[in-house]
Amino acid sequence: MSSTGKTVLLTGAAGGLGVPTALAFLASGATVVAVDNNDGKIARLREAATQHQSQLVVLRADLSDLDGFRSSLAGVASSTGGFDIVINNAAIYPSKAFEEYSIAEHQAVQKVNVDAAIVAAQVALPGMRAKSWGRIVNVASITMYGGWALLSPYVASKGALVGLTRAWAREFGPYGVTVNAISPGAFPTDAEKIHPDPEGYCRFVLDHQAVKRRGTPADIASALIFLTANEAGFITGQTLNIDGGWVMH
Repeated sequence: MSSTGKTVLLTGAAGGLGVPTALAFLASGATVVAVDNNDGKIARLREAATQHQSQLVVLRADLSDLDGFRSSLAGVASSTGGFDIVINNAAIYPSKAFEEYSIAEHQAVQKVNVDAAIVAAQVALPGMRAKSWGRIVNVASITMYGGWALLSPYVASKGALVGLTRAWAREFGPYGVTVNAISPGAFPTDAEKIHPDPEGYCRFVLDHQAVKRRGTPADIASALIFLTANEAGFITGQTLNIDGGWVMH
């Protein structure tokens, strides 16, 4: 499935799931606008994308600064001709007991995980409507289905993304724009460093999955390539679990 001629906006592009996704879209022929705020990770993304430098546009942005993010996106959209595909992948995930979170901390997670996705969609949608074609994919999480102790702001934000996915799919469908979500399971990325016993956590994951191997970022990238292709144009409002059969929904 080719993405040639498409411009992809990918947030969290330099993270553990973001880099393989960016590389997959670059290899598929797309221009990738890679959004992140970690200079070290951005440098590694640039290095990994050496063969596709002409297709890679890096946007260093703080997603908690929504006005600044909107302004930066609008500038890039103007110079690239707009975004055909938006993948809202960026997220933060503080971990502690519910009663220890302040309202401000809840709101900080909401701002990065949900509000920045809203801004990305708002900037991209006019161009998609003009072309009568667009794809938006929100990256949720299986934690939304089963709940997850110590991660209540994160879990709530992922539930919000699924709700937005369905509302946007209904509203944007007449424009030729599909909106879907993916819910990754447990992947061996930096996000797992919040667990105090990595080996024990790995055993826990495999015990709960139907498929007895750990997921790889390539599993995520392949699903995203499919959901954003022409061939997936009749799929919208759906949430695809990519979790080795952990949560069957």
